[in-house]
This record gives sequence, structure tokens and C-alpha cells, in this order.
Amino acid sequence: MHIGTLLLPDFSLILLGVIIYRITDWGDAFWAGMEKMVYYLLFPALLFYSTARLQLHLETTGQLLQVGVLALLAGIALTWIGKPFIKVGPMIYESGMQTAFRFNSYIALAIASRLAGEEGVGLMALLLGFGVPICNMAAVHALAHKSGNVLTELRKNPLLIATGTGLLYSLSGLPVPEVAGAVLSRLGSASIALGLLMVGAGLRLSGLREGKLMALYFTAIKLMAIPAVAYVLGRWIGLPPLQLQIVVLFCSLPTASSCYILAARMGGNGPITAFLISLGTLVSAVTIPFWLSLVT
Repeated sequence: MHIGTLLLPDFSLILLGVIIYRITDWGDAFWAGMEKMVYYLLFPALLFYSTARLQLHLETTGQLLQVGVLALLAGIALTWIGKPFIKVGPMIYESGMQTAFRFNSYIALAIASRLAGEEGVGLMALLLGFGVPICNMAAVHALAHKSGNVLTELRKNPLLIATGTGLLYSLSGLPVPEVAGAVLSRLGSASIALGLLMVGAGLRLSGLREGKLMALYFTAIKLMAIPAVAYVLGRWIGLPPLQLQIVVLFCSLPTASSCYILAARMGGNGPITAFLISLGTLVSAVTIPFWLSLVT
């Protein structure tokens, strides 16, 4: 499949979300409610269904996980390396750090599905399951070094719960009942479309009054440095073609929309975080095709 054809439907839904948000007066409460439904119901259904049917063999997926985790850790380390050199106001750098390594799960599974069907979604869900706790802990640590709520928040994270229970179900060897599978499949399909629409509705390109160098640095880490680490490691280890495609795609994703929520909730700079999310999402329309062209 041509890379443009692969990505166009998903970025078209993001653009549609921008248009719908601008031409309607549904209000922020509508979008907030939709976000909760996707985050707490539809998206966990997709993750559980994908991982429950995944044939988990660490001898074949262990290296995939190693590459993904090492690339994320490299991105986290780069954010701390840059902190002494980029001077901005209080809680601005800390608010933006998470945008350099967190990832948009909606875009991840949408593209993985079109790239490699159910197998691609299963591999991507596995990376998400390991990546979410690592990135969440790093993000919370950056905003509050002594936060005592990290483990509590992780235990209540619906994405982690869905992925973890799905993996346990997969290890049990039991098949997913046909009726349950049909329900979960329909819920999961709805989550991708609605999730992409909400990515578009959440785009904000205002709020950056200082920290232009910081914005450039974080965007470069997320969209260039982390996928470069994954690409080099994957080639060096000799990952199978599909696994290399999935892990490079995973590492080239724009940052998570929920970065704004975390920054606002923990006393960070919300407007700058929203700008960084939007900037990365727009730039990724160029960088994702570049990285996929190297591995497909």
C-alpha cells in the first residue's frame, strides 16, 4: 500500500475534527464527555480485544519490546539532558517534557490497523502496554519529583488495565467468545474514528509566548530522535520486517493529547503544552511518511 494512501484516511479524520470543532457550537463539555467515553470504554475494549487474541511469544516479540522501550528511554534521557541549556520560565520546561516521549495511541492503532491488520494492531497494543507506564511515570516525575500518586494513577489507568487483562487472557489460551468478540470489535472500531476526530478538535496553535527553542527541541526528539534510535536498533538486532515497521511507527507518533490534561492537573503550563501537542501532530504528517518509507 502506498504510504500516502495508508495515512490519508487517518489524517483526514483529524482534519475533519478540526472543521467540526470550528463550525459547531457543541461546546467543550460535549468533547470532554466524548473523550471520557473513548478513554474509559471504547479504547480499552480495543486494547483488550487486540491483546487477548495475540499469540504472545517472548522469543519472537521480546526484541520488539526491547527496541521500543530503549528508544523511549533515550527520548526521556534527552529531555533531561537539554534542561540545563534551555532557559524558560518556571514549570514551562517541565510541562513540555512529556510531549517529547509520550505517544498518541489513537493514531498508533489506526495506522497499525491499515498497515498490517489484526497482527499489526496486536503488536502495537503490546508496545502500548509497555510504553504507557514508562511514559506516565516519567511525565509525572517531571512535573512533581516527589509525587506519591504515581503508582495509584497507574493502577487506575484504563489502558494499562485493558492491556494487562488482555495479555493474561491471551496467556490462558482461551478463545474469545464469538458474541463478546463482536461487541469488543465494534467498540474498538468506534474508538479509532472518534479518537482521531478528537485529536483534530483539540488542536491549538496559540499559547507559545516563550520557549521557541524548547518547542523545536522537544518536537525534534519526539519525531526524529526516538524513531531514529528505534530504526538503528531494529536494523542492528535484525527485527523481522513487520516488527521493524510497527516499532518505528510506534516511535514516530506525535505526542498524546492527554499531555495537556496532566500538565493542567499538576499545576503546569497548559497553553504551551497544548501548542506543543498541536505542533507535533501537524509536523508528524510529514515525518511519519518519511520513517515508514524507510521500513516499507
